[in-house]
Amino acid sequence: MIHQKPDKNVDKGWFVGPWNSEVPIPVGYANEGINLPHHHAQMFEIYLVARGTSTAVVNQQTVHLQAGDMLVVEPDESHTFNHSSDDYFHFVIQTPFIPGDKIID
Repeated sequence: MIHQKPDKNVDKGWFVGPWNSEVPIPVGYANEGINLPHHHAQMFEIYLVARGTSTAVVNQQTVHLQAGDMLVVEPDESHTFNHSSDDYFHFVIQTPFIPGDKIID
């Protein structure tokens, strides 16, 4: 069993993944929508919004997110977050995990 809690003092972080366990996919979180346009050559990212609201931009298309929403960003789709509410919080899952697959746009 693995049990972790998010660090409320950091913008984002990772709970678990191949670097610290036998869990084959990374599971992370963000306390705000991070505005850093990037894409992944091979990985999918699955965002699960737990609290608040944010605006994501995926391939220049605006997506308004709120608690309960899920957003799947596919390989080669440029994406970023902006305008998140003060109470915003999401979980993120990357699959398949490929070290170094993040490419800043």
